[in-house]
Amino acid sequence: MKNSLIILLLIVATCSCKKGFLDRQPLTQYSETTLWTGESDAIAACNAAYSNFEDGQWVVYMDDASDNAHDPYPWEGWQEFGNMQLLSPNSWRSKYDFTTITTCNWFLANIDKTPMDGTLLKRLKGEVRFIRAYEYFERAQLYGDFPLVTKMLTTTEANNVVRAPKSDVVQFILNELDTIAPTLPTTYEAGDRGRITQGAALALKARVELFNGKYAESAASSKKVMDLSVYSLFPNYQDIFRMKNEYNPEIILDRGYLDTDPSLTIGLMVLAPESTPGGGWSSVNVTQSLVDAYEMANGKTINDPASGYDIDHPFANRDPRLLQTIIVPGAEYAGIIFNPMDPNSLDYWPTYNYTGYVGQKYIHYKSDFSNLYKAGLNIPLIRYAEVLLTYAEAKIEMNDIDNTVYEAIDKVRLRAGLPATDQSKYATQTQLRDLVRRERRVELAMEGLRWYDIQRWKIGNDVMNGPVYGLRFSNIDASGNVTYTSTEHAKIEDRVFDPSKNYLWPIPQKQIDLCKKITQNKGY
Repeated sequence: MKNSLIILLLIVATCSCKKGFLDRQPLTQYSETTLWTGESDAIAACNAAYSNFEDGQWVVYMDDASDNAHDPYPWEGWQEFGNMQLLSPNSWRSKYDFTTITTCNWFLANIDKTPMDGTLLKRLKGEVRFIRAYEYFERAQLYGDFPLVTKMLTTTEANNVVRAPKSDVVQFILNELDTIAPTLPTTYEAGDRGRITQGAALALKARVELFNGKYAESAASSKKVMDLSVYSLFPNYQDIFRMKNEYNPEIILDRGYLDTDPSLTIGLMVLAPESTPGGGWSSVNVTQSLVDAYEMANGKTINDPASGYDIDHPFANRDPRLLQTIIVPGAEYAGIIFNPMDPNSLDYWPTYNYTGYVGQKYIHYKSDFSNLYKAGLNIPLIRYAEVLLTYAEAKIEMNDIDNTVYEAIDKVRLRAGLPATDQSKYATQTQLRDLVRRERRVELAMEGLRWYDIQRWKIGNDVMNGPVYGLRFSNIDASGNVTYTSTEHAKIEDRVFDPSKNYLWPIPQKQIDLCKKITQNKGY
């Protein structure tokens, strides 16, 4: 049984701390006066802070808000984050909430009254402070200035909350992670796998620093993670995301799910093609832009005349991660030939699959799942590969380019099956910047980070404006052989990106209505 970040309800355990992470009873059975009486209650109250911590399905969907993918269904609430044409304060998709932050504040306001071992007390407080910091990280990136609430509020105080400057929120996050990292273990025993570790705190700190232009600090934080000697790249890229390999040494932080408990599952049907046995939603339609970002197997980009790229065999001899991440026209998946060009197919491209490409990173092995609607796959939130690329990017941005930069990038590339970086071609800051940005895009595709990269690199005007394309028109036979009938690619939509406002999301109007002192982001 998986014992990880799987606490999806506000729950409390009556077992000792040596029992499983899932042994628990409802928190509502306890009163405020009796809850903080011992270690088992304190652990359970800490677990409650994990209840709404991140959402694996949100992570997968986030690529629809970027140039990596398109959501064909407006009612799912993601399409407008991609095309920006309908994005408004009335968007129902939002992370502008305080549910988990309030749970963390409640825990931290009460935990010190519990008679318990001091080391365990510090660890539990560190876990909860990490979760609160992670919540603030996402909100500061999405919305900019954000209310910085670090205690339980009265109704009057809540009604007078104002947005703190993003810089203050970021500094709070970094201070928190600095403080708690030494209090957290580097590893846990099997029964506690998935809890927050020292490596997670340092890796999140490196990410926050990178995203906010603190390059020297980010390189240093990344190096601390590397020097822990706890993490390493898993040998096979596609196998990182298999259930049998959960908790592998590349995973620094994940969001856990459990298929044996209906309340602890994740719906991965959002990825699968419509024609998948048991049904799929095909909600993450990968764009041609992402497909084209993958290099050839020889390490050259497809627009390099010497790459060997064949326009009529576009998926041959490519970076292996392409077909490990994306289901392409003519490919076999779950016993079927994926044919979005067949008008009689559920996957017909103008109807249910607008681009003709489907994400498959988390569902590569259909045999892993008895039911894609109720899957138990853990979704990685921070991987060691990201830390290596963070280290490399931070050093590149400082123009402090040495062998460690190439070594970090090449570890990721070699694991993928690509050759090491051609240092004669990638020698300058500009050249290496292009390389590491491309490497981040393909290595971390569908892991919820592309929109943040677009935001911080300020490339929205280049990659989020104009037409979005999908598959090239073709005939596909029953064996999956593709014969192209045109050089034209399917046009999906025209996107509009306004750099004066779209690097931030709008504050939901209902939040402004609840608290009159909350102001709207510029332009909405």
